[in-house]
Amino acid sequence: MITRFIEKRLKSRFFSGKVIVLIGPRQVGKTTLIHDLLKEQDHLFLNADDPSVKKILTNPNTEQIRNIIGKYTMIFIDEAQRVANIGITLKIIADQFKGVQLIVSGSSAFELGGMINESLTGRKWEYRLFPISWQEFEQHAGYLQAQQQLEQRIIYGMYPDVLNYPEDQAEVLRNLADSYLFKDILALGNLRKPQQLEKLVRALAFQIGNEVSYNELAQLVGIDKNTVSHYITLLEQAFVIYRLGSFSRNLRNEIKTNQKIYFYDTGIRNALIGNFDPFDDRQDKGSLWENFLVMERIKKLQYEQSLAKYYFWRTRQQQEVDFVETNADNVQGYEFKWNPKAKVKRPKTFMQTYETDIQVVHRENFSEFVV
Repeated sequence: MITRFIEKRLKSRFFSGKVIVLIGPRQVGKTTLIHDLLKEQDHLFLNADDPSVKKILTNPNTEQIRNIIGKYTMIFIDEAQRVANIGITLKIIADQFKGVQLIVSGSSAFELGGMINESLTGRKWEYRLFPISWQEFEQHAGYLQAQQQLEQRIIYGMYPDVLNYPEDQAEVLRNLADSYLFKDILALGNLRKPQQLEKLVRALAFQIGNEVSYNELAQLVGIDKNTVSHYITLLEQAFVIYRLGSFSRNLRNEIKTNQKIYFYDTGIRNALIGNFDPFDDRQDKGSLWENFLVMERIKKLQYEQSLAKYYFWRTRQQQEVDFVETNADNVQGYEFKWNPKAKVKRPKTFMQTYETDIQVVHRENFSEFVV
């Protein structure tokens, strides 16, 4: 089992007086992680995928909750978003049973977040779990073996089951893409036309690393711009895609409102377009490399609870920087190149305006960027 970066932080929150909430995509290891943390603890496990569990957790009163909890001081509710009004139930436990440590997991941020944010204001520690990070993978496999698998990991991604079943990586990814990308989002987002969502996701998959136009996507998919915006919001809240905004502070000709869209996992992206060709044979390796680095950096920063914010930068004169990171008044630019010997244009306008430099991240030094 690969040790997860946030394992120690979660454990340090035990019996701190707040509910621990772990959210993230399906199949990234949330249940496995929490079970591992609780393996030496006497705890009550409630799986809300079970209809009987779902029923008893829906709108119980305090006395019913007392009967459910019994003698246990640690309670783990898995897939909590399945339960109607779960936020109220969690609030009662947090307020009325002070000696109980409640741990909750959910795979759909747009559903679980909407249910619990108001009810648990000031009562929760909330964390996200992503597919395996490069840092976790490198610590598990060792530096040399991890480096040897770099191209495979860019093609097939970092989902735990993909790593656990290397002979069946493509099949695992196709099943993941089918089961969680569409079925859960369609059900929880109350969407009625799966073919439109699928067409949009495929269109986004072909545009990773490029600025996207909602108008162009609307024409391509055959839906209106507002529906495109709604679908993209659902996809982001379900941890399928990530929207990277543009950076602008001073210059009149900076692009201020555009977005790039990346996939949380490059393997899922490749499954959607049906392309698992070897890395050297691909036309999209530059875009894949960029997607991989952006998401690995974001995993690292979010796990470290960094206050940094991240963007891309471009001017109307086509000067651009792949990735911009800000922390307070500090600005740092990064350019991504697979080939360490590739020529790099460092926009002087950016460096002079923001009094910074631009670092080049390539396949020989990328570990410094993501670990």
